[in-house]
Parts: sequence; C-alpha cells; structure tokens
Amino acid sequence: MPVLDAHHDLAHPVEGDSAWSESYYFNGYDPDVDCGFYTRVGVRPNEGTIDVGMSVWMPGGGVAHLGHRREQHEMIERSLEVGPVTYELIEPMQRWRLTCDGESHKGARIAMDVTFDALTPAIGGDGQNKQAADSSSAATRLSVGKGHLEQAGRWSGWIEIDGTRVELGERAFGNRDKSWGPRRWGGPRMWRWFSINIDPETHFGGIVIGTDGGDLHRGWVWRDGEHTSIAEWRVASELEDDGVTHRRSFVTAVDKLGREHELVADVIRIEPGARGVAPSTTIVNEGLAHWTYEGRTGTGISEYLHQLDADARPVVPIT
Repeated sequence: MPVLDAHHDLAHPVEGDSAWSESYYFNGYDPDVDCGFYTRVGVRPNEGTIDVGMSVWMPGGGVAHLGHRREQHEMIERSLEVGPVTYELIEPMQRWRLTCDGESHKGARIAMDVTFDALTPAIGGDGQNKQAADSSSAATRLSVGKGHLEQAGRWSGWIEIDGTRVELGERAFGNRDKSWGPRRWGGPRMWRWFSINIDPETHFGGIVIGTDGGDLHRGWVWRDGEHTSIAEWRVASELEDDGVTHRRSFVTAVDKLGREHELVADVIRIEPGARGVAPSTTIVNEGLAHWTYEGRTGTGISEYLHQLDADARPVVPIT
C-alpha cells in the first residue's frame, strides 16, 4: 500500500454508480479520561444525500449516539457540515478539526471541539481508472469503495456530555480513514477491521473482507519510522454467549517483509453487541479495545461485520 499525496484529502471524481460515496471516518480514545468517539460522514451525490453518525464513549461506561442527514447533490470537501456535526479540513493529510453540538438519541447533550494531527503519512490506494487484480478485489470495489486511505494521529481538544467536560491528553490517539467509490453495506459476507494505536511510534490498520470471490486482505503497519503493507490477517476470536459478539481478538498480522506481528485485543466496550443480533440482518460490532503488542498496551478498535441468516447466525462462521 503506497503513501498517498495531499490531493486525496479532497473530493474525487464522481462516477455513475448510484451508490457512489465519498466517506470520512475518525476514531479516538483517551484511556486517561476514559472518553472518546467514532464518527463517519458519507457524501452520496448520486442519491442526493449527506449523512453523519457520531458516537461518544462516555467516561465510566455507556455510549451516546447522534446522527443527521440532509440533501447534498454536489461534492464538498473542505467543510462538511451535517446538522450538529462539522468536519473541517485545516491542512490536507495533516490536520482536521471536528466540532459537534447536539442532542443524542437518548437526550444527552453532546458537544466537542477536537483536532486531529497526523502522526503518520496517509497510506492506501486510489482505485479509480484501474482494473481489479482478482475476483475478491472486483467484488470489494462494488460494495466498499475503489479508493481508500488510512492514517494515525493524536487528538487534542475537549468533549462535553451534559455539561461535564473532559480534556483530551497526551494518550488520545486514533486513526482516520477515507473511502471513495460504491458503498453497499450488504455487499461483504463479513469483515474484520482493525484500528490500532500502541504508542506515538507504532500503529496498525487494515481489514480482511469476505466476498463470494474469496477473502481480501489489506492493511499496514507503521513502526521504526516507516510503513509496510500487511499481506495477511490471521484472526481468532473469543465470543460472548450469544455466539456473535466478540470479546477478544487474537490477531497475527503478516507483513510483506514476512514479519509476523502478534496482537491481542481485549474488548472493553462494544456497540451494538447483543442488542443488534437479529434474523436476516447486517450487524457491525464496533469494539473499543485495549491492544497488546510486544509487551506494550495501547488502544483502538476491533470491528466485526456479520451477515446474519434467518436464525440470526453469521453466514460466515466466526473463527
């Protein structure tokens, strides 16, 4: 996976697929104040909409969700304002500012003013005007986008829940990503997506996506001041009693240099978890986790997407 230049932080040419989307995702968590968030904005010009989801991990437990959708028929790129949430591009591939002031679905008042400063280059690929290398890549390009980048950073600023403010500190890390191309949530048979921040110098990101054409592995590791692509994610899971919700992930990330990176995620919160298990549906379990690597512990995300059958069991067994 190459390093992408700054123009990929701006809007990409819109293609004709009705599900065309340019989406922006950020996560961050500070273990010292037990507070963080994950959020996504998706611009879908061919459908004429832009939408946002914002979820805040509240100190001491619990999560507050809010969202908004409005009309948007043209691409926008430097200021993405969707109801109570605004993403502002300050410097491409270097700095973003996120602000929020609104009411959660359950009535909590959520406010924030946080800034993302990059700690790594943006790593990914631009799939526009290129042919897929294999059947799994082709299937993925039709459902989760053609182009994609990921980047690790540090957060500063504050988050406020019902008038109680916390300031983010030195250990407030997170990753961001951006995708462009068709986005159909029901397309993949499964995925396992990982966003990992061990310390300021060590980060991982990537995914294994299950398609009818086979599994696609993508990702990167940043350590020792340079990045290496991930060739394979080997994943084993420990599940809750519902047989769907994961509580631990045992991950071996094999990079293109042949190194095997052993990581363990201990999930400390998960959304939606058991509440989202239902027949014939798609569930995306976002697991906030303590990640352990080479005797050091950081934080990040262990996210599992499942397609559930008529008996509410994953169509792809969870290993």
